[in-house]
Amino acid sequence: MLRAVRNLFRRQAESPGLAFSRPLVVIQSDDWGRVGVRDREGYDSLRSRGLRLGERAYDLYSLETADDVAAVASLLGRHRDSMGRPPCLVMNVCTANLDFKKMRDGGFKSLETLPLAKGLPGSWSRPGLIESYLAGVAKGVFYPALHGITHFCPVAAENALAEAGSRADLLRLLWEAETPYIHWRMPWIGYEYWNPEKPHAGFLAAERQRKLIREACENFLGLFGSQPASACAPGFRANQDTHRAWSEAGIRIAENGTGSGLRAPHLDEFGILQLYRTIDFEPSRQELDIEKYVQIAGSCFSRGLPVIISVHCINFHSTLKDFRTPSLTALDSLLSALESRYPELLYVHDEDLYGIVTQGAFLRGKERVNVTVNGGDWNSRFAHQGAV
Repeated sequence: MLRAVRNLFRRQAESPGLAFSRPLVVIQSDDWGRVGVRDREGYDSLRSRGLRLGERAYDLYSLETADDVAAVASLLGRHRDSMGRPPCLVMNVCTANLDFKKMRDGGFKSLETLPLAKGLPGSWSRPGLIESYLAGVAKGVFYPALHGITHFCPVAAENALAEAGSRADLLRLLWEAETPYIHWRMPWIGYEYWNPEKPHAGFLAAERQRKLIREACENFLGLFGSQPASACAPGFRANQDTHRAWSEAGIRIAENGTGSGLRAPHLDEFGILQLYRTIDFEPSRQELDIEKYVQIAGSCFSRGLPVIISVHCINFHSTLKDFRTPSLTALDSLLSALESRYPELLYVHDEDLYGIVTQGAFLRGKERVNVTVNGGDWNSRFAHQGAV
């Protein structure tokens, strides 16, 4: 009851939903830098030990290669908005992976992490991967943002190890094959700031979240040479404590999933710009209807909402299965359709949107691009329409 009352007053304290004078398109993408099933050798190892892989797409989630990243960058670089600017994919990065070697030496009794800036763990190898990220950032087709450390909830894993039961056995089987987890097979592993089961179910304590976010920001600085300005909580599981810790760390933009329906951006009590995704673009998991997405974009633009496309990095992987080729083809079609249908379209990233909201403009190189923003004629009934 107390939480409900607090949420009510918090919603009343939010700034009105914001509307924009130009059609704006953002692409937000999660899970970059996070290792999964270690290529064919790791895949075969897990199958030989009785794990039936291949039932769902995320059994084939591995890790992007430098060629995968370069292919995405190349596609984005071939598109232009009304100002001649390419799309800029917001790349939400997991800043560390489990250090399998150190954990193996300790008998897999505790969690140890290896910052991505220091390389990949164990036998994982992706020559040129970090350089491909940085090259895309330099070209203006990638914008790095924070996605946390390892994505799963450390408390959930610690609890499983302490219980020393079947869950601990599954973790050790995966870790021996240098795979951290496969979420759909073990939803009890949770998300970074959220533990789904007792004891202590729910969001982690404020201080634990603050510590995780500080560590993630340090890792991010080591990788990109700057502090993150935008963040997306793993699994979109974030609460007021998360937002407060982000604000303290200098985060000014928060990404939310499509579960809230079509919802206008707004500034929260910490001055963080809350953004809500519009379209789930996931060729690895579902058939795509490009024309329907374009219609949704038109509905958003007519109400002054940005179109925020959600696409996870698995769609660009090629190691265990070629998700990349059909995904790039579909993304090319979607961007071409939007450019053709909406000649005033602007491609922006999270920090551009923050600049528009706070200063009325964003910078394109040294050029200032003005966009009018106001409280908007936002009808709350649209917030109940589910995004696609």
